[in-house]
Amino acid sequence: MRTKDFDFDLPPELIAQRPASPRQNAKLLDARAQLIDKVVDNIADLLLPSDLMVFNNTRVIPALLIGKRCRSISEDNNLTERKIAITLHKQVNTSTWFAYAKPSRRLKIGDTIKFSEDFCSKVIEKHKMGEILIEFNLSGINFFSALKRYGNPPLPPYIKRPRLPDINDLKDYQTIFAKADGAVAAPTAGLHFTSEIMSKLAKRGIATAPLTLHVGAGTFLPVKVENITDHKMHEEFGELPVETAEAVNETHRQGGRVLAVGTTSLRLLESAVNKHGLVKPFVGNTDIFITPGYRFHAVDLLLTNFHLPRSTLYMLVCAFAGENFIRSAYNHAIKNRYRFYSYGDAMLLKKTERQT
Repeated sequence: MRTKDFDFDLPPELIAQRPASPRQNAKLLDARAQLIDKVVDNIADLLLPSDLMVFNNTRVIPALLIGKRCRSISEDNNLTERKIAITLHKQVNTSTWFAYAKPSRRLKIGDTIKFSEDFCSKVIEKHKMGEILIEFNLSGINFFSALKRYGNPPLPPYIKRPRLPDINDLKDYQTIFAKADGAVAAPTAGLHFTSEIMSKLAKRGIATAPLTLHVGAGTFLPVKVENITDHKMHEEFGELPVETAEAVNETHRQGGRVLAVGTTSLRLLESAVNKHGLVKPFVGNTDIFITPGYRFHAVDLLLTNFHLPRSTLYMLVCAFAGENFIRSAYNHAIKNRYRFYSYGDAMLLKKTERQT
């Protein structure tokens, strides 16, 4: 399959710069069979008491750091300084992270990046596409304390701000489920939920269950290869507890449906399913890359936002609901002025056995 087969034209004004206010007023395209315009506040009415909703409880950390590169240029210890933006995306140990640097070309192995008088990092390795491995001078609780003081929400590049994310983003770019620190990008389908919606789901008898997938900054990287089979998927750490695995399996045994809130929840559930179709507890990294032709075993329904062209997430929804159907759904969304990407509107999809 070719990457260009997953391209489409999107008017730039449809890229959402702020979420709907209140959140439940976002548009919802009910695309389980026909294309019906709803709002997110209707979600409970579209589900059955026998359904199980699985959500991602990861919490976005302030992973965007702005620092200065410091490099000795003489025996006198004179320093050259350059402004560097660092976005953390995967923790290696208590003081070491993989990150994306901008501009990365200005960095060399051994350089120090200084974020404050008491908080800095050293470049250990350089990789492709601006990725670096850095070791901080702080670890554990002290590291996260410094990160909260000096870090910023790592907004996607298509959300434009004059300088850095503003005070509204501190709340807007976090779901109500957020509990486990570790994500550097929000599981955006979860951004639509409010306490009012959760009350409606509970009154309808719809059960919920959590999992954790720490979304990495690699989720924003475009697919640049011509053939999608040549794409290297980024790894993300996830944990699916015993209770959630049992709830998924019991729902299916009773003839109910499992709704994944977002592609992150779906990816971890499908990473944890065995060859017999049973979901098992899971702790570890996943780099599952779902493309058309994949057979889904754990998930029946998917609530998701509208994704970027040529992205792995757009390929995933094409695999889930069928390529032709997704093209018609996206055309409908563009024609009816749905808002796209992280702060945008949502769609509800049903798994199809057809992969065209």
